[in-house]
Amino acid sequence: MTHKIPLRERLIFALDVADATQARAWIARLGDSVQHYKLGLELLAGGEYFDLLAELKSAGKRVFADLKLHDIPNTVAGAVRGMARHRADLLTLHAYPAAIAAAAAHAGATRLLAVTVLTSMGPAELADSGVAGAVADVVVRRARAAIAAGAAGLVCSGLEAGRLREALGGGPLIVCPGIRATPGGDDQQRTVDVAGAFANGADYIVVGRPIRQSEDPRAAAEAIQQTIRGCFQD
Repeated sequence: MTHKIPLRERLIFALDVADATQARAWIARLGDSVQHYKLGLELLAGGEYFDLLAELKSAGKRVFADLKLHDIPNTVAGAVRGMARHRADLLTLHAYPAAIAAAAAHAGATRLLAVTVLTSMGPAELADSGVAGAVADVVVRRARAAIAAGAAGLVCSGLEAGRLREALGGGPLIVCPGIRATPGGDDQQRTVDVAGAFANGADYIVVGRPIRQSEDPRAAAEAIQQTIRGCFQD
């Protein structure tokens, strides 16, 4: 059900650190165990975001720019046009169809991923935000609209990936954050493990703390890579 992607690119390491100096240290530490990096809002605020993006691309790495763009359609379209010039491979924006439709024509080779419901949100918080319905139903409804508007794929919990594959087929990319060795245990409420995410139809997984907090982060990344290889053996 998933796309043909080099196996070692399916693991995205979350560079959720405060500045580019720390990010470069992690890139050096992980070496060839990681080929794909997520650059998010924390790094953007720390400075040198685009320098780091360029360095990764020059080194042959892939970049997932997780900026979760959300504004009026014209502003989102302008931001996407700018990000496309920096050659980010994947870029997130919130799942608002008008903004996605305005931005899609300006994305170039950058694949736009719609964020449906943040993986930190559970049913109570979703209801408190004024959104009616079960989390999984909201995810599917927003996903359908986002893909119809021109998004290349979706960001969702691995718990919802299987249902999205059933609803949308194999076309959209699916990226699953909040991957844990065992589900739960922190602010990410809707989590699965590596094998569970791919069994449910994920194309990519985003892993941060299970690697960063390991005694041997490079070995932890390689262990995940080995699990991924096992998920795709014939």
